[in-house]
Amino acid sequence: MKQDKFLIGILIGIGVLILLALVLFFLRKDGQSEYIADSIPEGVTHNYVLAILNKDYQKAYGYLADLENKPTYEQFRQSFFNGSVNPTDAGVEVGTAEINGDEAIVTLSVYYSVNDPFSSRYASEDRALLVQQNGAWKLSAMPFNFWGYDWYQEPFKP
Repeated sequence: MKQDKFLIGILIGIGVLILLALVLFFLRKDGQSEYIADSIPEGVTHNYVLAILNKDYQKAYGYLADLENKPTYEQFRQSFFNGSVNPTDAGVEVGTAEINGDEAIVTLSVYYSVNDPFSSRYASEDRALLVQQNGAWKLSAMPFNFWGYDWYQEPFKP
């Protein structure tokens, strides 16, 4: 009889912990899911990634620099549809910017998921490159999960 009460107490405790975990999970605030001011390089980088994750390709395309060999909007959008750019298996934490005149480098931590249940995600340090054009910061390079390998490249001429 005493063992039954002890077992019931343990089960109730486990149930309370599970309920608490579920409540915390659903009530948590995700500070990365809102657009921020894009007057600084970090804001542009954050908003570009968020627009990509939200599949708002028109907004994301607006953050690209107007440089030689810029992809057309249709080429940009097609890169996500055909899978050559695939941000779904990576996450980004935007760090600080180092501004040098009309150029900026934003440090990024890119988190990659793994497919096996016994490993945790891993991170790599990377960077975004931005240029200032007409008073606004625009992206000229990002890590490959968020950027097409052929964007801004001179077309191949055989």
